[in-house]
Parts: sequence; structure tokens; C-alpha cells
Amino acid sequence: MAIYLVQHGKSLPEDVDPEKGLALEGKEETVRVASMARDNGVHVSIIKHSGKKRARQTAEIIASILAPKPLVEETQGLDPLDDVKILAKTLTKEQDLMLVGHLPFMQRLLSYLVTGSDDRPVFKFQNSGILCLDMDDKGRWLIKWAIMPVID
Repeated sequence: MAIYLVQHGKSLPEDVDPEKGLALEGKEETVRVASMARDNGVHVSIIKHSGKKRARQTAEIIASILAPKPLVEETQGLDPLDDVKILAKTLTKEQDLMLVGHLPFMQRLLSYLVTGSDDRPVFKFQNSGILCLDMDDKGRWLIKWAIMPVID
């Protein structure tokens, strides 16, 4: 069982779409990364997203590709400036949970889970990338693997 962290796909500029939905490139990269995850046996029970259009669309694309199709739901606490400690307290290794959100929240959450501090970056997220975390036998979160749309 694992926790998966995803930064939403690349979005349209606000002057094109005030809600900043996914750009075509963001949709294509999300499909490619989600397909790689599926092909490597990733199973997710539930995908939670911030409710912002770009995060919801990313979550829905991933859910449509993963089999069996996971439940997708909007949740509080995943907005860019939310307190990562609140969400972190709810996470367990038994969930097979995917979280789709935004920077700087996702980067700060990862830092907090891995180092205990939300201001020590440990990984550079990419739009549409999936980062897998697992807990060791001492209750520490570790980065297990990542699938990124590009090697950058």
C-alpha cells in the first residue's frame, strides 16, 4: 500500500480559461504518465483532488486509465497554501491513496513527510508526474519511485 502525490497537469493561462483547466499538453502528459503507472501495476483505491479545475481534470484522467477505476473526490486541504501538517496527520500506509494538488503544497507535504520539516525540498515535482511514497517498518515515509513526463 502507498500514497501517491501528483502535481496537476499543465494548465491553460488565465486569460484563455479563467479557471485554468488543463492545456492539451497537460492532458497528453497526464494520459502518458497514468498509462505508465497502470502498465506497472499501480492500483489506487481513491483519488482526492483540491477541487480546482486543473486538479479535478488531472484526477479524472488518471482514474479513467487506472483499472479498476478508483473513486475520485474533492477534498479540503490540498490548496497551494494549505497547512501540510493537517493533511499529513491523516495519512496511513494502508490507504492506496492518490492526492492531486498544486505547488507549493505538494512539495511542502513531501518535505514534511520525508524530513519532518515542510521547508526542506527533497524532490522537484513536474506537472502530471506521480511520486510514490511508502512507509518503512519504523513509520518513516520514503520516496519509493516516481514517473515524470520528461527527464529534466
